[in-house]
Amino acid sequence: MTTAPHRVDHLTTTSDHLEVTLAGAMPIADVLSALSTTDAGLTGAEFRRRRQAVGPNAIRSHQARLLPVLARQLRSPLLLLLAVTATASFFLGERTDALIIGVILTASVGLGLINEYRAERAAEAMHDRIQHRATVIRDGAAQSVSLVELVPGDLVELRLGQLVPADIRLLSTTALQCDESVLTGESIPVEKSVDPVPSGTTMAELSSCALMGTVVSAGQGRGLVVATAGSTVFGRVALGLGKRQPDTEFQLGLRRFSLLLVRVAAVLTIGIFAVNMALHRPILDALLFSLAIAVGISPQLLPAVVSTSLAAGSRQLARRKVLVKRLVCIEDLGDIEVLFTDKTGTLTEGRIEFMRALGPDGSASDETMLLGLVCTDATVRDARVVDGNPLDTALWEAPTAPRAAAERYTKLAVLPFDHRRRLVTVLTADEPGEPLIITKGAPEAVLDRCTDLPHTAKTVLDSEFRAGHRIVAVATRSAPGQYTLAPDDEHDLRLHGFLVFLDPPKATARDALRRLADLGMAVKVITGDNPDVAGHVCTELGLPDGGVLTGPEIDRLEEPELRELLSTTTIFARVDPEQKARIVRAQRSSGVDVAFLGDGVNDALALHAADVGISVDSATDVAKDAADVVLLEKDLHVLADGVLEGRRIFANTMKYVLMGTSSNFGNMFSAAGASAFLSFLPMLPSQILLNNLLYDASQLAIPTDNVDPEQLARPARWDVALIRRFMLVFGPISSLFDFATFAIMLSVFHADETLFHTGWFVESLATQTLVLFVIRTRRTPFFRSHPSVALLLAALAAVTTGALLPVAPFARDLGFTPLPGAFFLTLTVMVLAYLVLAELGKHYFFRTPKPVAPQRLRITSHRVDRRAARFTTGRRSRTPHRVGP
Repeated sequence: MTTAPHRVDHLTTTSDHLEVTLAGAMPIADVLSALSTTDAGLTGAEFRRRRQAVGPNAIRSHQARLLPVLARQLRSPLLLLLAVTATASFFLGERTDALIIGVILTASVGLGLINEYRAERAAEAMHDRIQHRATVIRDGAAQSVSLVELVPGDLVELRLGQLVPADIRLLSTTALQCDESVLTGESIPVEKSVDPVPSGTTMAELSSCALMGTVVSAGQGRGLVVATAGSTVFGRVALGLGKRQPDTEFQLGLRRFSLLLVRVAAVLTIGIFAVNMALHRPILDALLFSLAIAVGISPQLLPAVVSTSLAAGSRQLARRKVLVKRLVCIEDLGDIEVLFTDKTGTLTEGRIEFMRALGPDGSASDETMLLGLVCTDATVRDARVVDGNPLDTALWEAPTAPRAAAERYTKLAVLPFDHRRRLVTVLTADEPGEPLIITKGAPEAVLDRCTDLPHTAKTVLDSEFRAGHRIVAVATRSAPGQYTLAPDDEHDLRLHGFLVFLDPPKATARDALRRLADLGMAVKVITGDNPDVAGHVCTELGLPDGGVLTGPEIDRLEEPELRELLSTTTIFARVDPEQKARIVRAQRSSGVDVAFLGDGVNDALALHAADVGISVDSATDVAKDAADVVLLEKDLHVLADGVLEGRRIFANTMKYVLMGTSSNFGNMFSAAGASAFLSFLPMLPSQILLNNLLYDASQLAIPTDNVDPEQLARPARWDVALIRRFMLVFGPISSLFDFATFAIMLSVFHADETLFHTGWFVESLATQTLVLFVIRTRRTPFFRSHPSVALLLAALAAVTTGALLPVAPFARDLGFTPLPGAFFLTLTVMVLAYLVLAELGKHYFFRTPKPVAPQRLRITSHRVDRRAARFTTGRRSRTPHRVGP
C-alpha cells in the first residue's frame, strides 16, 4: 500500500452555480465544474452566500409530527371497534349514548396524543443537542464548525474516527480508509486515493470520493465538499427509507402484555355477550356493554402514562447531563447489571500530563522528547498541535518541549496511527541530514520492531508501569534515499527511549464506583493500556480485586472459556476493537444486561454489541452515533443518575400496570357476574367508559410519584407470570367488595336500575383509585412510604368528581341519580375495609415464594447498524427480576 500523500495541488474551476447541491447522482465531473475554491478555502462572505442558498447540511433523523402520533393512538382495535359501534348506535337512535361514548373516546385519545407528542418533542430536543463537528479550511485557517454549517465548496480535513460530514471529492490522502458498511453492508474498509475523474462517473462509484455517513477507519485526508444534506448518497438513501423504528424490549413488553389483556378481554366479551343474548336483552345494548367491558379491562392510558414518564424522565436526565437519543432507552438504563468502561477520563481525570523523557537505561533524554515531538500525525501550526490526540497535545504543551528544534524537521511521509498497529510513523529529515524513520507508540508494539534491545529497557518499562504511568516508546531507523512509507518499513528499529505521562485517578471516581456497586452493578475496565497501569488505577479507586485478561490471552480462548472467566475478571487490557466487542457479546450471552461506556472510534463495535451503548459529548462522531445514551460529562456519577431514573420510570409504570390490571379485572369480572343474575345491565356502557376515563386520568400523575429506595436497588423487568398472579389475587378482592355493594344497593337501599348504576359507579371509582396508595409500595402506605403530592391530589380529585357527578346538572343525561347520604357512610366503611384487606393481601402475596420456573415474557429481536438508522432494537430474553412495588 502506497502511503505517501496523494495530492491534487490546486482546484480552480470556472463556474459558480450552486445547483450542484441537488445533483445527487450527477456525474462527478459535472459537479466539480459547478464549484470554485482555492487552497485557502471559501471566504466568510462566500460561505454565508452559499449557506443562504443551499440551507443546512442536515438530514433530520427524528422529527415530532402530530399526525403519525395520532395514527399510533388510533391503532387500538378495541377503540376502533367501539367507535364504529358508537356510530352505528347514533344512526339506530341511541344518540345520547353515542355522543357520550364519542366524547369519552375523544378525551382518551386526546390525552394519549398530547402526552406522546410531548414525549416526541422531548426526543427531538435531545437529538438537536447532540452535535457533530468538522474541521474546515476557511479564509486560509482551519476552523472547527458544526457539521450543519458545511456548504458545497468547503475544504474539509478528515481524520481517524470521524464521520465523513458530506460527500467529498478527495484532494489529498495519507493511507486513508473509510468504513462504508452504513451504505454497502460490507465491513471491510475501502482504501481511498486521489485519482482522475472518468467522464460520466458518479460519486458512489469513485475511490477518490468519501461519502457522507461513512467513517474514517484509518489515515487522513483533505477534500472538497461537493454535496450536502439530502443531495448526498447517504441523504438520498435516508430520505427514501421508512422512518418507523424497531421496538425496544420495553416496547415489546408493553405489546405482549397488551396481547395478554386482549385475550382476557376477548373471553369476557364473548361470554358476556352470550349471557346477555341468552337473557333476551337488546342486541345493541348487549354489544355495547360487552365492548365496554373489553375496553374497561385494559389500561387504556398505559401508553400515555409511559410517554409522560419518559418525557418527564428525559427532562430530568437532561438537567443531570444525560441525553437519551431514544426515549424508550431510558428504561434500558435501569436494567444495567454489568458496566464495561474505558479508563481514561472515566476512572482518571483524562488530563494527560507529560512527566519526563527517558533513555533505554532510565536516564533523562532530551533527544527522545525531540523525536517524540517530530513523530506525530497531527497538524502543527504556530508550535501548537491542531486536532492531536491527548498524548501529543500534552507533549507539545510541556514547558520543556524543544518546539523550535522540532519545527526544523521536514515531514516527507506519514503513517497515521491505527488501532491494529498502535503506532504512528513519520519519514522526516532535518536540514543537513538524511531521511529518518521515527516510530512512536505502544511499548510492546515498538519493542517488537526493534533490534539489539538494551537489557535495561524492560526494567525501566516495568518500573514505570507499576507506578501507574502511561508510556510511549520511541524508536528510529535511518532511511537514505527513501521518500515513501509503508507498514513494512516499521522494522529493524533502534529504541531511543520512553515518554512518560501521568493521568491521575479522578477524585470522584471512588464514590461513583461505590454508588454503582450499591445499585447492583459490576464495573469492569476495558482498556488499550498496559495491565499494570490499569491495575494500579483500579487499586487506588478501590475497585474490587479481580483477574486480568490481555488481548493476546483472549485470542487464545474459546467462547465457553471466555464466558467462564468473565465472572472473575475485572480488567481487560491491551485489547483491540474486535476483542472489546467479543468481550461484550460473551457477557451478554451469560444472560445479564450489559452497558459499554466508550468515546473513541475503537469503541464503536463494542457500543453496538452492548445492550446499552453509552458515550460522551466530547467523543468521536462515530462513538456518539453508535451510542444510545450520550453523557454531557464523562463521570460515573452522571451515569448512576441515569440508571436511577430508568429504574424509577419502570417502577412507576409497573405500579400502573399492576393496579390497573387487578382493579379493572375485578370490576369487569363483577360486571360479568352481575349481568348474569340482574334483570338489567349493572352499568351502562357509557358509564363504564366514563369510570375508566376518570380513573385513568388520575393515574397520569403516577410518573411524579416517589419510589422507595429498595425499588431502585436492583434492575426489574417484565414478568408476565407475576402480573397474571397479581391480577388473579387482587382482582377477586376487588370483586368481593363490588358484590357487597350490589347486595347493599338491592337489599338496603332497594335500588332501581338508575340508583344501582350510580351507586356502583361511585363505589367502583373510589375503590380502584384509592387502592393505588396500597399497591404503590411494599411498605406500609403513608407511614413508611409517602406518595407524591401530585398523585395524592389527582386521586382525590377523581374520587370527588365521581361522587359529585350524580348531583351535576347533566347527571340525568349520564344515567345517574342522587345517592342517599347513608350510602356515603357505608361507602367510607367499605373503602377502609377494602384497603385493609388489600394491604394484608399485599403482604401475603410478596411473602409467597416465587415459582421456580415462571413463564416469562420472551422477547427476541435483531440489532441494526445504529450509524445508519440511529436507533437500537430490543435485546435478548433473559431471566427477569421480579417487578412491582
